[in-house]
Amino acid sequence: MVFKRHGLRSRKKRDCNPRGNASTRSRTTQFLASEDTPLIKQDIVHQVIERTGLPRTKAEAAVDTVFEGLKQALAAGERIELRGFGVFSVRARKTGIGRNPRTGTEVSIAPGKAVRFKPGKELHSLPTGS
Repeated sequence: MVFKRHGLRSRKKRDCNPRGNASTRSRTTQFLASEDTPLIKQDIVHQVIERTGLPRTKAEAAVDTVFEGLKQALAAGERIELRGFGVFSVRARKTGIGRNPRTGTEVSIAPGKAVRFKPGKELHSLPTGS
C-alpha cells in the first residue's frame, strides 16, 4: 500500500541541510512503509481523510477512538481478532532469573503480561520486498 507523508517538520536528520533548516525537497513524499520510513499514526489519519473525505479533526478522533478501544481491550486481557489482518492477544510471561551484567548477581524477573500479534492469512501472503 502506498502512503503519502504530510508533515510540518522533518523527523529524520537526513532530511535537513547542513544548516539544520528543513531541506528544499517536497514535504509530501510517497513511500512504502519499511524500516527506513515507518508508518506512523498521522499516515493512517491521512489515509482516512483521503478515503472518506472527513475533516482532519474527525479523522484524528476516529483513529484515536480505534486505538483507545484496542488498548482498553488488551488491558482487560481480551483477544482482538481482525479478520484478514491478524489477532492480538495478551499472554502471561513466567517468572525468570536474570543476571546483573556488572556484578553477575542473580536477579529475579517478575512475571508479567505481553501483547502478542499473530498475522492473518492475508498478511502472510503479502510480498516481503526482499
